[in-house]
Amino acid sequence: MNKKMLLMIVAIFTTIVLAACGGKDKDDAATDGDASDDSKEFRVGMEADYPPYNWTQNDDANGAVAIKGSKEFAGGYDIAFAKKVAEGLGKELVIVKMGWDGLVPALQSNKIDAIMAGMSPTAERKKTIDFTDIYYQSDFVLVVRKDSDYIKDHYKEGEKFVEMDSIQAFKGAKLTGQLNTSHYDVIDQIDGVKKETAMDNFSAQRVALQSGKIDGYVSERPEGISASQALEDFTYVVFKEGFEADPTESSIAVGLRKDDANKAKIDEILQGISEEERQKIMEDAIQQQPSAK
Repeated sequence: MNKKMLLMIVAIFTTIVLAACGGKDKDDAATDGDASDDSKEFRVGMEADYPPYNWTQNDDANGAVAIKGSKEFAGGYDIAFAKKVAEGLGKELVIVKMGWDGLVPALQSNKIDAIMAGMSPTAERKKTIDFTDIYYQSDFVLVVRKDSDYIKDHYKEGEKFVEMDSIQAFKGAKLTGQLNTSHYDVIDQIDGVKKETAMDNFSAQRVALQSGKIDGYVSERPEGISASQALEDFTYVVFKEGFEADPTESSIAVGLRKDDANKAKIDEILQGISEEERQKIMEDAIQQQPSAK
């Protein structure tokens, strides 16, 4: 092989390698673009399985928003607020449905821009992400069946909920809560309780309660109201001496990446929504929730 031929082969090979590298850079750029913050979109992550905060439905009734990559729609209290925030930011609202445990990693990796999923701004979560001001304050309740032996001396037909003196009345009960939430953690405050395995979502907890696998699950009052309205054999219990927890553990806020430039603006938007309007939105969400599975 002569020198001229060798130089030609090297030149051709170099061209192929550069082209391949250029193609890879383009693909990587596309991937990075999918995961970066699109200034025209406000991508909100949620389970869409926690009524009345958020749920999945088959159409856009009652202001539901299309779920990205799906033919389904998301509705609920979080959706109503997500729409207000997106409008205030001048962006298009995009709903991204995913499992609870995937929300924070998705936020940190720029797959979503915010979490609006009935998430409480706990001290533990604040170690990894930031939160806006609170946009709903609630309290912990216990969701049970109306025929539960634990409430037989307290339940009255027609009452919207059951009131009891202390959570200690559920000593020996089989209780659970959602995985990686304070709902599950506070169960330990009941002496002699049988703490069952935490569950991924509220649909699973409702099914377990219906089947008798558990005696009840810890939730927040709006979900308790939601469950009792969706399932006629369910009610919820409020206590005079209830679960002890930091108020932030029964409140919800928007989860954001650390040092998010939009935080101050989102806080301003939330502050512009009166308490009366917030309660009206919650009442509407409870009434609009789809029937439980």
